[in-house]
Amino acid sequence: MKKKILFINFGGLGDEILFLPSVISVKKEFPTSEITLALENRSKGITTLTDIIDNTLFADIKGKNKYFELLKLLFKIWTKKFDIVISSGSNKFISIFLFFTFIKKRYGYNTGRLSQILLTKAIDLNKNQYAVNMYHDLVKPLTNIITELPQINTKRKNPEPDTILIHPGVSLLSVRKNMIKTISANIWAEVVNKLADHGKKVILAGGPDDKETVDTIVNNVSAYKFTNMYGKTKNLQELAELISETEKFLCSDSAPLHIAAALGVKTFVIFGSTDDKKLIPQNGLVIPIKAKNCTCSLQPCLWEKRQTTCETLDCLKISADEIVNTVLNG
Repeated sequence: MKKKILFINFGGLGDEILFLPSVISVKKEFPTSEITLALENRSKGITTLTDIIDNTLFADIKGKNKYFELLKLLFKIWTKKFDIVISSGSNKFISIFLFFTFIKKRYGYNTGRLSQILLTKAIDLNKNQYAVNMYHDLVKPLTNIITELPQINTKRKNPEPDTILIHPGVSLLSVRKNMIKTISANIWAEVVNKLADHGKKVILAGGPDDKETVDTIVNNVSAYKFTNMYGKTKNLQELAELISETEKFLCSDSAPLHIAAALGVKTFVIFGSTDDKKLIPQNGLVIPIKAKNCTCSLQPCLWEKRQTTCETLDCLKISADEIVNTVLNG
């Protein structure tokens, strides 16, 4: 019998890519199932990377009317008659929400006694691991299949030698919330300059959120030193294809990192306040670049110890030379 399975995962685009292996494993276990993903509208780009999601439901839980949005989502769920629901998130309210979906089989994280009563299975939350594995724990009661990395539609191509693709930006929403996760635009400009001076074919990419950073690079680096692909990739699928064609990829802690990891491209990532061990696979293909002399006792702090970054940002005091040397020698 064809199962209708609902996955709920609210977060940014990077979160959706990291969540994807859990969906893939369940689909492999139930190959005729119909998969629906409930997510935030800002992350709808995930559907351009995979064909495994049959339907989507959206809820703006970051807005002022988040409870009304959740109520609307609940009404939509009632009309679909799902057989199974799997939800991420560690908020204690989630188990209550899942209970009121009236879906027979409900899986989520163990947030206390109430979740143990209301869920079919409350799974222990282990945040001290690669996020793919953390999410994958949710589906262990349903399948023994393990999908270790995101799998996307794009396949790795034969990369052009000496090409380095740079995607310097981060989510504009994170910047507005004072979650600074990358080096300054001026440092990025230095990096582009120095890599070009070493004879590398530098390609610059970015989306609408990255305009200010890209403008700084364009205004400070001679046009002949890099190929400007900013704004020319119209969706994540096109960005993935561009990443697949390059020898090395350099980026910030953002969604493109997870696309490159899925493709198996040698990737170098700027990390400051976030924990690289939770965000990259430990397969040697993704190399974190971190400040060498940071003495901050809270690092990494973002989300675990702070909801915003501090003013000094010692963890992001990484020179252009350090970055360039790591990329050239990695």
